[in-house]
Amino acid sequence: MPGVYLSYPFCAQKCTYCNFASGVLPPTLEAEYIEALHAEIARHEWTWTPETVYWGGGTPSRLDPAHLERIHSAIPGRPWREATLEAAPGEITRVGAWRQAGINRVSLGVQSFVTRELRQTGRRHTAETVVADVAALRAGGIPEINIDLIAGLPYQTRESWLESLDWIERLEPPHVSVYMLEVDEDSRLGLEILGQGSRFGAGHTPSEELTADLYELAIERLRTMGIEQYEISNFARKGHESRHNLKYWRLEEYAGFGADAHSLIGGVRYQNVETAQQYVERGTAVRGEESAADAAAERFFVGLRLSEGVVPRTEEWLRYAQPIARFIDAGLLERRGENLRLTPRGVLLSNEVFQEFLPAS
Repeated sequence: MPGVYLSYPFCAQKCTYCNFASGVLPPTLEAEYIEALHAEIARHEWTWTPETVYWGGGTPSRLDPAHLERIHSAIPGRPWREATLEAAPGEITRVGAWRQAGINRVSLGVQSFVTRELRQTGRRHTAETVVADVAALRAGGIPEINIDLIAGLPYQTRESWLESLDWIERLEPPHVSVYMLEVDEDSRLGLEILGQGSRFGAGHTPSEELTADLYELAIERLRTMGIEQYEISNFARKGHESRHNLKYWRLEEYAGFGADAHSLIGGVRYQNVETAQQYVERGTAVRGEESAADAAAERFFVGLRLSEGVVPRTEEWLRYAQPIARFIDAGLLERRGENLRLTPRGVLLSNEVFQEFLPAS
């Protein structure tokens, strides 16, 4: 069954590494946005019942429980099989209301358990904050918890990374996400690194080689905890994978609501306008056209993110015969029966692999 994605692009502060279309926005805009979001959901033609709901952001844990309940009441199928809310550490104060509204999974944007690293990014929590949050979620009836970590933050070392992984071992979450820092012009830290500046600790970010080593160390350490990798950035104990995010990687259907939300319905892609202001002013979705080559490329792009890999169709084996053979010879891809998947080395060089399957522009 399809899933529902809900975008809430409002935050208490803008983290230095964040490259999403979110931030600190006026309260008046937030009130208008909530009304626009409810209206978009209410006018949707529900010819299907969602299996999953996912609140992304921004920081949806800031949303008033009354607004959460009102918006959920407009979505059929509650209680859903999985309903996830992204949350900032230190904001786990409404667990009962979340549970009543149908939330049964919370994703905590921890990023690091080391105070020096957190302060450089603009985060205000501590390791002890996260410990209290996890306890509150479990006591409140939400044991399905994800913890996000980022490898490559300013001042991060192998020793400090091990400290964060030690906290994961103590907390025993069922799901962990590990991202390597994205350096691009869409974040303040990324701009500073690209410009060889010093603000936000940009001059103290680990090298690409060390960041890759930290990522590999996380894979090994999490495995010893029984938390297995099932996607490039995602790890879970058996049976605790994110059902909603698997829809993206398996090209299953989902409907997105809110600013910059995407949808895949009936084989057709849609995308909402990017910013909250634009969404309030004209929140209509734009239909995206996709060629057969685009669709094949996307199957490889998202399918190869999964540890299980992708099963190419006969015409795709032929179309991509040369790059597949080259990457197998280079040790970046491997074939297991009809499955094609990244090797451990291929995961580290995944962008290089993905580029070969993109259609010519």
